[in-house]
Amino acid sequence: MTQRFEPDPELDNLVRQLNAGARQPNEPVPTDGAGAELAATPASSARPRWTLPTPSEEGRMWLDDLLSRARSGGASDLLLAVGAPPTLRIDNRLERLGEKPLDAEGTATLGAALVPSVRRDELGQRGAVDFSIQRPGIGRFRCNVHRERDRWAAAVRVFPDAPPELDSLNLPPSLASFADLEYGLVLVTGPTGCGKSTTLAAILRRILSRRRVHLVTIEDPVEYEHAHEGSLVEHIEIGRDVPSFAHALRSVLRQDPDVVLIGEMRDPESMAIAISAGETGHLVLSTLHTGDAPQTVHRILDSFPANQMEAIRAQLSVSLAGIISQQLLPRIDEPGRVPAVEVMMATPAVRNLVRQGKIEQLRSQITLGRSIGMLELDRSLAELVRRGVVDEREARARARVPNEFNAKAPRTASD
Repeated sequence: MTQRFEPDPELDNLVRQLNAGARQPNEPVPTDGAGAELAATPASSARPRWTLPTPSEEGRMWLDDLLSRARSGGASDLLLAVGAPPTLRIDNRLERLGEKPLDAEGTATLGAALVPSVRRDELGQRGAVDFSIQRPGIGRFRCNVHRERDRWAAAVRVFPDAPPELDSLNLPPSLASFADLEYGLVLVTGPTGCGKSTTLAAILRRILSRRRVHLVTIEDPVEYEHAHEGSLVEHIEIGRDVPSFAHALRSVLRQDPDVVLIGEMRDPESMAIAISAGETGHLVLSTLHTGDAPQTVHRILDSFPANQMEAIRAQLSVSLAGIISQQLLPRIDEPGRVPAVEVMMATPAVRNLVRQGKIEQLRSQITLGRSIGMLELDRSLAELVRRGVVDEREARARARVPNEFNAKAPRTASD
């Protein structure tokens, strides 16, 4: 029977220490009526510094046309900035929609059509806001509206109509094993725009298609929406449903979830709660902006004070189930991009190295674990070169250990 989360006094004490370290010495600690600390919430009474115009029907029609053209053109993003025409990103190349540049009035009109009314005050105070929208008959999009040289600008990510199938993403077959886990922490890492959210969505889709679970996603903003099917799915959006990741996490672990998706582990508090949840009977999936598995473990451990390092190493060694690191490279054999992927599974040897802090030895364990589905990023890059899918110079520039990549990659005449 799957173990359920119970309040952990040591974890609560750690979180309180982290919160206290982030406050000014004389700043009071907010509490509820029972004396428990509350997550900080943004001030809602501050006067907005910036104001968007009132949304117009003309602006909505213009926006819908641009979003429709982005989706039909196979774009991943729509970019709006003063002085340039609306611009699409297609296979990592920028393509303009026409020649007429946007002016400040135009980006303001489109921004007003994009931003939901409930997020306008936040945008007015902060100058930037992230959110997701659903346009009937067009699809779902993730949006960032922000200030740029005292004018409005926006970036809009185009989401597929439904979460993708794992088998359709050109990922290693071994990733399917993560969908069979009952508990543990699975991290997908890589730079911005490398497909982390898409990989996670595909893993979640596989989970939901094979068993009945209570899935809770916590994102800023919600990206892919999953149907209940035979399960129960809840989507929590930062800024709309809760004030912060930490606030959502401290609540969600008492809502009886089986699987929790955390859009990003942004701070030590969210890391501590995610690690504890993975250790105590939940399957937790999240992302970090790191380059490979060893760097990911370093990033987590370095986020905590030295006097807590031993305890965090021990807890992470038990909680960690695996790390997937990926990059997207342009194809040379056909239009599009293809992922290069590193896969590390938490074998007993890997757990022992994490517990002892011997992170630099994890790379050798990935090499030794090929027979069970582990894969080094440099080997993945070299295989793409061998198959004629990506350019060798491009792959070499992405390699983590260039000398090892050179040993694995085929030699060319230019060498």
